[in-house]
Amino acid sequence: MICVLIADDHALMREGLRHILERATGFHVVGEAADGNAALRLGRSTPAQVMLVDLSMPGRNGLEVVRQLKKEKVPVRAIVLTMHGEHQYAERAFKCGARGYLTKESAMTDLVTAITKVASGGVYLSPAMAERIARNLDRDAETLPHEQLSDREFDVFRRLVSGETVSEIANGLSISSKTVSTYKMRIHQKMQMNNDVALIRYALKNGLCSAPGEDA
Repeated sequence: MICVLIADDHALMREGLRHILERATGFHVVGEAADGNAALRLGRSTPAQVMLVDLSMPGRNGLEVVRQLKKEKVPVRAIVLTMHGEHQYAERAFKCGARGYLTKESAMTDLVTAITKVASGGVYLSPAMAERIARNLDRDAETLPHEQLSDREFDVFRRLVSGETVSEIANGLSISSKTVSTYKMRIHQKMQMNNDVALIRYALKNGLCSAPGEDA
């Protein structure tokens, strides 16, 4: 029996994931969390082989949760679950210590396979995502501007280029607008871009967000 933890701030998503696993054989959901801080406490306190971690959660984001669990040597293996299929997110997730990367769109068909592989000590990445990452290895070795951002700065950057306001980002991350503004200033400084339009153009050029009218 594979024990699984689910960390996602959307109740319907948690319910859907639980339903998929309950219909399969050999899985048992032993705990759920609705924000990053609760996810970290859950990972520490509830023994499980695999933890599904949403990339975007209030409080600590998924990458911060995965990084902290790895730092504390918590034995649970993390699969980052996200709406984002861009390879840059997958690369960052694995650098933080994730053992799998799964888009919510593909969860209906790939969830059981991903959890089974990760629980057995393997790494899960969809063939399509693996191909994108392999293609990306051919790029120049120089560090791109967004790769200089911390996990939290990258989360704020992603939300900014997706069209969220400072207030919306603050609400989504459960932090103050002043703190978001500070992150925004750091992002502009590190990436050497003076305004949000430049950030959006950069994100579109590097496949970090969808063009207007496209699915996110």
